[in-house]
Parts: sequence; C-alpha cells; structure tokens
Amino acid sequence: QVQLVESGGGLVQAGGSLRLSCAASGRTITTAGMDWFRQAPGKERWFVATISGTDGSSRYADSVKGRFTISRDNAKNTVYLEMNSLKPEDTAVYYCRARLGNTYYWGQGTQVTVSS
Repeated sequence: QVQLVESGGGLVQAGGSLRLSCAASGRTITTAGMDWFRQAPGKERWFVATISGTDGSSRYADSVKGRFTISRDNAKNTVYLEMNSLKPEDTAVYYCRARLGNTYYWGQGTQVTVSS
C-alpha cells in the first residue's frame, strides 16, 4: 500500500514553467516505476511521462518531449515533473501513478492551468 499526493499545480502564463511533486508515503517507491498522466475535462486521461525504478530511464509523450522532465529523489520518496515552455493545451489535472508489482496506485491530482 502506498499513498501519493501531488502538489505544485496552479495558474501560469504560456511560456512559463511549473514544477509538480508527487510525494509517496506508506512504503518506499525507490524501485517503483512512476508515471505522470493528465486529464482535461471531458477527455480521457493521457500518458505524459514515465521513469523506471530499475535503471532511471525515462520516456515522454511526443507532445511534451523536450519541454517536460521527470525525475525522482529517493531520499525524499518523491517524483517530480518539471514543465517548461508551457502551452494552453497543457491545461489539465495532472496525476502521478506508481507501479508496484502488478498493482497501480494513483494520486488525487493537481490542477495546472496555462493562460494564453
């Protein structure tokens, strides 16, 4: 069992930057694969980024590649999403997800709004 709490969302102007955090508690996520997804109203939840718990490798959706960076601080049991050059189409609720064994755990999400 692991609990995930996202934070760092807010209102930002187009072209600006924001750093999201996903703090885990209940157990360590050091070896867990971690993901970020996002969901706009009326649309399906979409993959954004993932980071491996094995080798630290990362992968991104084409729409955010070169602008977003996923990272982790194992000492803090936290995963981050650094978002740069934000666009209005990045507006969504952002969720983190932990993959532990065959089980997925979701946070409650944090709202990101990018104004044009």
